[in-house]
Amino acid sequence: MTSLELLAPAKNLACGIAAIDHGADAVYIGAPRFGARAAAGNSIDDICQLCNYAHQFGAKVYVTLNTIIYDDEIESVRVIIRQLEEAGVDAILVQDMAVLTMLQEQQSQMALHASTQTDNRTAEKVRWLQDIGFSRAVLARELSAEEIAEIHREVPGIELEVFVHGALCVSYSGICYASEHCFHRSANRGECAQFCRMRFSLVDADGKEIEHERYLLSLKDMNQSDNLQKLVEAGATSFKIEGRLKDVAYVKNVTAAYSERLNAIIRQHPDKYRRASQGFCEYTFTPDLNRTFNRGYTSYFLNGRQPDIASFDSPKAVGAFVGTVKEIRGNSFNVAGVTSFANGDGLCFLNEERKFEGLRANRVEGNRIYPFKMPRNLRPGMALYRNNDQEFERMLDKPSATRKIPVRIALCAVDDGFELGAGDVTVHFAAEHQLAQKSPRKNLIRQLSKLGDTIYVCTEVDVPDDFNYFIPNSQLSEMRRQLVAELSKVKSRPQTPVSQREKQKGGEGKYAYPYLYNIANRLSQQFYGATSLTAYELKGGNGPIMQCRHCIRYSLGYCVKHGGKRPSWHEPLSLVLGDARRFRLEFDCQHCQMNVYAEAR
Repeated sequence: MTSLELLAPAKNLACGIAAIDHGADAVYIGAPRFGARAAAGNSIDDICQLCNYAHQFGAKVYVTLNTIIYDDEIESVRVIIRQLEEAGVDAILVQDMAVLTMLQEQQSQMALHASTQTDNRTAEKVRWLQDIGFSRAVLARELSAEEIAEIHREVPGIELEVFVHGALCVSYSGICYASEHCFHRSANRGECAQFCRMRFSLVDADGKEIEHERYLLSLKDMNQSDNLQKLVEAGATSFKIEGRLKDVAYVKNVTAAYSERLNAIIRQHPDKYRRASQGFCEYTFTPDLNRTFNRGYTSYFLNGRQPDIASFDSPKAVGAFVGTVKEIRGNSFNVAGVTSFANGDGLCFLNEERKFEGLRANRVEGNRIYPFKMPRNLRPGMALYRNNDQEFERMLDKPSATRKIPVRIALCAVDDGFELGAGDVTVHFAAEHQLAQKSPRKNLIRQLSKLGDTIYVCTEVDVPDDFNYFIPNSQLSEMRRQLVAELSKVKSRPQTPVSQREKQKGGEGKYAYPYLYNIANRLSQQFYGATSLTAYELKGGNGPIMQCRHCIRYSLGYCVKHGGKRPSWHEPLSLVLGDARRFRLEFDCQHCQMNVYAEAR
């Protein structure tokens, strides 16, 4: 049986609990510092509370400690590692090999997961990660199902975690230096300034403008909800939802939607797969991925290179299509379609200048909408999208799920009293045997099945046919209470300490540009045995600031290799910001990759 894990994001404790309640088998959450989302740090106490809550269901908590570390921060990291260990954390996500070294020095019981920030896109890299002590690799988002399957075939002994939903970085993770170069905000330090969501013009070597102020590096959001079976068959076992900056409503809806999809796969193959945690969920709403924040959806490269992965017109959430503008009258307009609207809905449309404009529905009468302010550029026939669904948000603001673990309770008599059991847990009660004057079966079943507001639900009470003893209701209640207490004891981590394994040295020749190792401290230098390798954040570099599988030439229809038109422009092409900063594009067709270089001003 292969365990399938749905891994959900937790901005904070509330989001983490909501993720567990709505079907997550594990959650990942930021440490107080040094997580790849600097704005999503959490206290040790909150992380401890989340561990206690998750472990009731056999769910796990992973903590991101996946930035690069500076020398003066090493001791702070050591302290956080010890605190996370005491809190009961199941695994740590790591980018900087200094953190790996510290975890191994402390003989940590926490599992080691190689963050996607370590740029995991080949079997060779994943095998190296396994050899130095990692039990899991979080694969690059850009990989196809065939590439994932090849990694699994080549390195079958390591767990493979894949992203299935959420925002996409245009650069391979861990080797994007655009924010650091432009704004002195390092993505490798959790401070990405979202350079890729900015507006650029595209010009050729002669200064000819090919595209004017469009979001040429902005990608749609990933959605693999229809491809989970393919990912499972490729060898992935953990399915990760992106979104540690997202709110509770997002976490609830997306987690529930993917949990249902995984359950459907397991129902089809009950002899092959099972969920990685316990319990079933009941929802007060119907999960719908189209009603949650998204920039439009793409399966990215899972099925090979696709033409429609970018969102050139807007980096923001456009939302679901809800109809077309039928007619405009005064301070209102009518929508053709079957969608119902609510006061407060957020709507948007693409104007004649190919820019998205938004409006707020101040009042709704059927399909007639009275905006708070009537947009001047709205025209009949324009497509309308809803990017803020008030009715759905209100549903998700309330308690929207319960998660219960089904148990079968068994009662039996023993020489000196009674035993009550569920699964592998048994509690013993010393008592005299008193024969009942009438059959006690109905009362025993009724009393023992009352699990109330606990996380358990009784599916059956097994009482032997010849059981004919009287047990007072007060004693039955105490037996039930003790059984639940034993069932609810926090489960300990199954991992064992990872031994210090022989390090595979990474020489200077591994990467063409030394800064790609992201070495920012003495422990990492010692790990690689190469003191000349220094992070971009410390010394800069002359190489690419981004390496992308997304290719602008392909997306515009000018990749001859893939059947596109032959371009008339003269390369190299450059992206130009509104402040005239330029970024040269290099099309590495041999590796089907686009590199972005910063040009001197």
